Amino acid sequence: MQKRRIGSSALEVAPLALGGNVFGWTADEATSFAVLDAFVDSGGAMIDTADVYSAWVPGHSGGESETVIGRWLKRSGKRDQVVIATKVGFMAGLAPESIGPACDASLQRLGVDCIDLYYQHKDDETVPLGDSLGAFEELREHGKIRAIGLSQFTAPRLNEAIQVTEKQGFTRPCALQTWYNLVEREKLEGPLRDAAVQHGLGILPFYSLANGFLTGKYRSKDDLGKSVRGLRNAEYLEGRGMRVLEALDEVAAETGAALATVALAWTMAQPGITAPIASATSVDQLRELIAALTLELTPGQIERLNEASA
Repeated sequence: MQKRRIGSSALEVAPLALGGNVFGWTADEATSFAVLDAFVDSGGAMIDTADVYSAWVPGHSGGESETVIGRWLKRSGKRDQVVIATKVGFMAGLAPESIGPACDASLQRLGVDCIDLYYQHKDDETVPLGDSLGAFEELREHGKIRAIGLSQFTAPRLNEAIQVTEKQGFTRPCALQTWYNLVEREKLEGPLRDAAVQHGLGILPFYSLANGFLTGKYRSKDDLGKSVRGLRNAEYLEGRGMRVLEALDEVAAETGAALATVALAWTMAQPGITAPIASATSVDQLRELIAALTLELTPGQIERLNEASA
């Protein structure tokens, strides 16, 4: 398994990132620890979280995922084996006066001295990019973060952010995180991917399995009640969704791999992709994700999936 560099940074990771959104939510601490151990032991390196995870749960205020990861890092002693990515700005925006304290809080919860990759979680057009990126530059200069990422930016705003860093002499962002999967290709392909590739950013897609739809778990309206995220899959049952599942079924039968494995392998093979992000609430689920690291689809199989998802 060949590692991939994240854009222009010095960070190298396996072509699959482990999503931390479920830690402290649908995966309790013991399960989270088991998933994290199995991920790293299987060659995985990048763990993706955010200070907002899991503020949507009653009684939670955000930071629960970071806290679980921090406890795991302390117990496992595997800090040197992982790349930690977290994010700021989803809740309180990206005003410079809020970024610094939020970063300090994330560092404390994670129990680390430095965050490897720190993202602006979503674009905040109320704050000049020079101000928010300037605050990130200060964090980097103080050794609190190593590299900078942008999440949920449009192509024009991504271009503007790069122009600001060049004009101000700031460190360039190295990563773009965005929504992308086999049933929602239009969220990346086109101007946004072109801009990311042009600027040398590594692309790390989230929703890589479309809320679990691409695992084949949801094939009819009767299946939507199978999980807390099931109802989000109703729209995928229409249009290209069933065509994609049919093509995934065919490739899975040919390769002996699970549908989730095939879907992730397709994403890994797309232009500009560094590593899709996927989460697991059990070690059994994780095995299907990890298997994508060693599954090489044929050009014909990739084309069949391309046609079904067009």
